[in-house]
Amino acid sequence: MDEQRLLALLMAGPQSVGQLARDLAAPVDTVRAPLQALAEAGIVQPLPDEVWQLCHVPDLHDALRIVQGLGATARAGLGQLQVCWQVDSTNSELLRRAPPDDGVTVLLAERQHGGRGRRGRVWSSPLARHVYLSLACPFEQGIRAMAGLSLVVGVLAGEALRGAGLAGVGVKWPNDLLLDGHKLGGILVESRGSAQGPALAVIGIGINVHGTQAGHPAIDQPWTSIDAHCAALASRDRVVQVLLESLLPGLHQFKQLGLPAFVQRYAALDVLAGAPVWIEQNGQRQAAQAIGLAEDGALRVVDCHGERRLHAGDVSVRKQ
Repeated sequence: MDEQRLLALLMAGPQSVGQLARDLAAPVDTVRAPLQALAEAGIVQPLPDEVWQLCHVPDLHDALRIVQGLGATARAGLGQLQVCWQVDSTNSELLRRAPPDDGVTVLLAERQHGGRGRRGRVWSSPLARHVYLSLACPFEQGIRAMAGLSLVVGVLAGEALRGAGLAGVGVKWPNDLLLDGHKLGGILVESRGSAQGPALAVIGIGINVHGTQAGHPAIDQPWTSIDAHCAALASRDRVVQVLLESLLPGLHQFKQLGLPAFVQRYAALDVLAGAPVWIEQNGQRQAAQAIGLAEDGALRVVDCHGERRLHAGDVSVRKQ
C-alpha cells in the first residue's frame, strides 16, 4: 500500500478506513497497516469509528520547487535531483547506481530505514522530519583527490547555515555540525573507484530540521534541530536549497584547489580549537587540548606527550 497516496487523500480531511479503501480500490485490511505506520511516524492519528486524520501537514520534499529555487551557479553544477519516498540509505543507493554523466547527482529521501553515520553508527531518519541528502560527485583524478573532502563539506554546510540565520553553527572534527554545542547534523563521505583513476565520491549529509518531544533513542549525545532556533529556515526544502547553493560550487572549487584552500575557513567554524577534549582510541580515553586543523586534515592536539596529529579513522573526540 502506497503511503503517499494515503496522505494525499487525508490532505482533504478526515477519512474512514472504509472510504480510504474504496478510493484506493484496495481491501480494507491492506489500508490499516500503512495507517498504523504513519501514526507511529507522528503523521496521522485515529479518531472514533475507524476514522483517521492528519496530525499536521507533513513537510514533504518537492524536487521541482528545490531546483527552481536555486541560483544559476548552483544549477550549473547540478546534474539531476531526485526525491525517493524511502530508501535504506541515500548514500547506499547512490553507490549502487552508475556515476553521473554530467554534474552532481543529488538524492533526497523522505525516510531512511538504514541511515548510517560514521563508524557504522545509526542515523535516525523518521518520515519527513529531517534532511537526508546525498550527492554523487565524480573525481577524475581518483580517490586520492578526495583527501579532506568531509572537512570541506563541513565548512561549506556550516557557512551556508550561518548565512541563512543559524549564527551558532560550527564544525566538530571530523564530521559533525553543532549548533550551540548540540549536534545539528553529520557528514559521511564514501567512495568507489581507483586511487589515481576515475572515482566517485558519495557525500551524505543529515540535518535535524523538525524536533520531536519523543526524542531519538538512537542518538547518544545532546542534539538540536533547526526549528528550535530559526523558524524561517525550518523547511526541509529550504534547508536543501541553502546547502546546495554552497555545496555545488564549493565542490568544484575543492576539485581545483584541494583542502589547503579551506583550512582558514575551517578555523572560523572550529568548535574544538583551544578546547579541552577527550581522545577515545582503542577503548581508552585520554585528556588533551585541541589546537586546530593541520594542512592534511588531521586534528592537532597537545597531551602529556606533546603535540600530535590525529586522523579521522582512528579516534572519536568529544568535549570534556
